[in-house]
Amino acid sequence: MRGYFAIGVEGISKPMNLGALLRSAHAFGASFFFTLQPAFAVREVRYADTSDAARHLPLYQYDSLEDLNLPRGCALVGIELTDEAIELPSFRHPLAAAYVLGPERGSLSPALQARCDHVVKIPTKFCVNVGTAGAIVMYDRSISLGRHARRPVNPRAAPDALPDHVQGAQVIRSAKKAAPSK
Repeated sequence: MRGYFAIGVEGISKPMNLGALLRSAHAFGASFFFTLQPAFAVREVRYADTSDAARHLPLYQYDSLEDLNLPRGCALVGIELTDEAIELPSFRHPLAAAYVLGPERGSLSPALQARCDHVVKIPTKFCVNVGTAGAIVMYDRSISLGRHARRPVNPRAAPDALPDHVQGAQVIRSAKKAAPSK
């Protein structure tokens, strides 16, 4: 899959939820993980994260929204159940994205929502667990940007084999101007 992504949470209060989300981020190949104003010592998560994800992907902790520092060109995507948010099945994932989820018993702060480049919602009747929501978003990203065989029309049919990747001809994006000859 091209590009990279990160997962983060704002104001998370339960180590077990953070552990589940970290494990899913590790499984889906996240490039890094971040917390924004967590309500507990993040090191407590080691009891809930059975894959020991914090040893395999960077974990950044930010004490305030002003401290949140993402790589240049990385879009911040809030996951929030609001009327104005884009429904996840209709959302085109940026190649470089940091997805951020809110606390278990609340929403993303208005300041964080304002800072987001996109706000996306999972089309459900009510909010789901933060770990579940993060896994759904990462799965959707994988399906949208990954290279997978097409699904068959008939559910009893086997999927078509994924065609071999074909390397195309070289593409020159900008030509240098030749120096004038004398």
